[in-house]
Amino acid sequence: MTAREVLIITGMSGAGRSTVANALEDLGYYVVDNLPPVMLRQLVDLVPAASEQLQRLAIVVDVRGGVLFDDAMRLIETLRTEMPITVVYLEASDATLVRRFEAVRRPHPLQGDGTILDGIRTERARLSGIRDVADVLLDTSDINVHELTNRVRDRFSRDREDQVRLTVLSFGFKYGTPPDADLIADMRFLPNPFWQPELKSHTGLDEAVRDYVLAQEGASEFADAYLEALRPVLAGYARENKRYAVLGIGCTGGKHRSVAMSEHLAARLADSGVSVTVQHRDLGRE
Repeated sequence: MTAREVLIITGMSGAGRSTVANALEDLGYYVVDNLPPVMLRQLVDLVPAASEQLQRLAIVVDVRGGVLFDDAMRLIETLRTEMPITVVYLEASDATLVRRFEAVRRPHPLQGDGTILDGIRTERARLSGIRDVADVLLDTSDINVHELTNRVRDRFSRDREDQVRLTVLSFGFKYGTPPDADLIADMRFLPNPFWQPELKSHTGLDEAVRDYVLAQEGASEFADAYLEALRPVLAGYARENKRYAVLGIGCTGGKHRSVAMSEHLAARLADSGVSVTVQHRDLGRE
């Protein structure tokens, strides 16, 4: 018997590792929290001979492991040559992390005699190597614990695991591109409903805005061509055992064009049998 799944959960303190661990436990993973990286080898070696309960293993590794954490990169790379290992990295912006630490009135584990921000910057530099090789990057800056739980369930649930599960995510370029997006499409080639007085206060979820956006020159052609282009991409992801992907659809503010097009693409993908969910990152932000 071989290990079916081994996940390494790591990333920034305050970015949501505990939430991810809890969500994975609910999905049937055997979760080990705050494991010193030096013990990764011993634990993973148990999996092939272990009971069914350990065939989906999630290991949380972070800076609380102290100096032992420095061995994490070497150990993870070694393990990857022997079995499938998925590294999940949690991050958030400095401002978000500071706010979260201040809310719980706890110091950052690496701040020492400095500030919370000092600790965050030290940790970010220390984790840069692992972030660069992570298979899954989850930025939690703009989502709450319930939304993060849903993303974990979408990504790691065994339901329809023979398919690639696709999230179509609308966003506003002025708020930054989503760092966890695998693909990005730009809707700024379409006229902006913002400049139509009767549409400005509405969103891409409203019928009037949707109809306006989809009626513009190039909109239907884009949707048809992009959906056709996605077909071999999703098939390739499945062949490469990439079971989850994020498609970012952007416009200026993430309110009109990207929302309408995301809903349109997601509906057509679902009709064609793709396992798809749609999320609107920046809707209501203006």
